[in-house]
Amino acid sequence: MTETNTPVTALDVARLAGVSQSAVSRVFTPGASASKRTISKVKAAAEQLGYRPNPLARAMITGRTRIIGLLVAYLENQFYPMALERLSRVLQAEGYHILVFMAENHTEQVSEVVQELIDYRVDGIITASVGLSNDITSRLLALGIPVVMFNRGQDDDALSEVTSDNIAGGRRAAEFLIAAEHERIAHIMGWQGSSTGRDRATGFRLAMEEAGRRPHALVDGMYDRQTAAAAARDLCRAGTRPDAIFVGNDHMAFAVMDELRFGLNLSIPGDVSVIGYDDVPMAAWPSYALTTIRQPVNRMVAATVEALLGHLSGDRTPRKIRIDSPLIIRGSARLPKG
Repeated sequence: MTETNTPVTALDVARLAGVSQSAVSRVFTPGASASKRTISKVKAAAEQLGYRPNPLARAMITGRTRIIGLLVAYLENQFYPMALERLSRVLQAEGYHILVFMAENHTEQVSEVVQELIDYRVDGIITASVGLSNDITSRLLALGIPVVMFNRGQDDDALSEVTSDNIAGGRRAAEFLIAAEHERIAHIMGWQGSSTGRDRATGFRLAMEEAGRRPHALVDGMYDRQTAAAAARDLCRAGTRPDAIFVGNDHMAFAVMDELRFGLNLSIPGDVSVIGYDDVPMAAWPSYALTTIRQPVNRMVAATVEALLGHLSGDRTPRKIRIDSPLIIRGSARLPKG
């Protein structure tokens, strides 16, 4: 600031540095090019004058706020805080910032939150485990705001989406349990209102059918700890209990393991094998040692950001990306012989 408290402008910096005002703008615009000498001169002048670029003013000039809206349904599942952190870091490295909004999966609330994101003039939107109605997607497309769905798919050819290969992952879990000679394999599914829950269940059922087997039980765990724990309790108390349970995500699998051990006094994997889906950090803790299908979060984040930046640069071709999910073997499920 000057002695009269008049805000320092880019023109003041340009005069002191002996460069053009556009050169100052390039130095402080992420992704813009400027020579090392120019960058050094401009930053030295800016520091001497106490200059800070005004992002709102720059947004009015460029039409870009460099803000990405992230719409997420819930953060109880460890997978989402982990993904959120990595999305934020990767986008910041590209000169963007994240504005996070929460919204439950019903159309009215999602519509209200999307309108708030529009009001904030976000450049693009990433949704994580949130569905969008056709009306919402049409409104965003009309406004030129690109959307990429993370860890969720939707029957909308206009939307880009990045997920793990959930059908292959569900299949892989079932095949492992079949190979370990389990006789009564149940599936506590992810919420069947979501593509991820449906696809993992589809893969599980396909593998069972191909082996000439029928699932011992199929129960919607709703991606909720209490619901999943109650499902495990009911399955084990209703006549013949399962000897293996594939759970639709790790968040529910931890609750199932706690219920089996401490509520029902069963051993894992001696009495019941358990397989999860996600491979969040807690899955590797010795107290769980959860065998699980890994969602490769780094690759999913990189693909999501790449798709969004492609849309922002003018390529609006929708992308449907499925990334392979390996089985991570630990101690919660019996091993196949050999």
